[in-house]
Amino acid sequence: MTAPVLLVVTAVSAEAEAVRAGADPTGIRVEPVGVGPAAAAAGTARLLALAEAAGTPYRAVLSAGIGGGFPGRAPVGATVLGRRAIAADLGAESADGFLPIEQLGFGTSTVEADEALFKTLLAALPGAVHGDILTLATVTGTAATAAALTARFPDAVAEAMEGYGVACAAAGTGTPFAELRTVSNPVGPRDRGAWRLREALTALTTSAHALSRVTA
Repeated sequence: MTAPVLLVVTAVSAEAEAVRAGADPTGIRVEPVGVGPAAAAAGTARLLALAEAAGTPYRAVLSAGIGGGFPGRAPVGATVLGRRAIAADLGAESADGFLPIEQLGFGTSTVEADEALFKTLLAALPGAVHGDILTLATVTGTAATAAALTARFPDAVAEAMEGYGVACAAAGTGTPFAELRTVSNPVGPRDRGAWRLREALTALTTSAHALSRVTA
């Protein structure tokens, strides 16, 4: 049996099932690793380490799932590809505003998607919105936070909770990384009535057809 070449990690089982429903299983492993950047990093690092120890390292890793879209940039139902994963709340508060970790001198809050992997996915999903995807341990629930993030990150198109964690795990093993999201709700005031989870999961299944390009 041929070892999988692409590892797709999601936060929860419903997302993993949506990806499996649309992806050609040949050469792909899909696993839920938990919610939030810490769980995503730990779970992804474990899967990558086990594959390396077995002598069958993955060619690439994809963080996939649903997320919020910034109004005017990524509408509900859209498919989004991340050029960069940015830990938007990694830093410190100050009297003058938020200080990203770069200003503190403790590293970087940004991980670039692998260029070749990104281009392959974009070619397979020509209608996808592309830009930065923010990773937040606390997702946005107010208009004020949405406005602040929109101003701080002019290239951000979506937010979720795992991409940066997966990216850090991938970087630790030199594994190419990318992020794919489908938009279930607008970033802004928390309104469960405006969420379209079923539609976003259906869009995730549709988008998963593109993964055959990665394993070809």
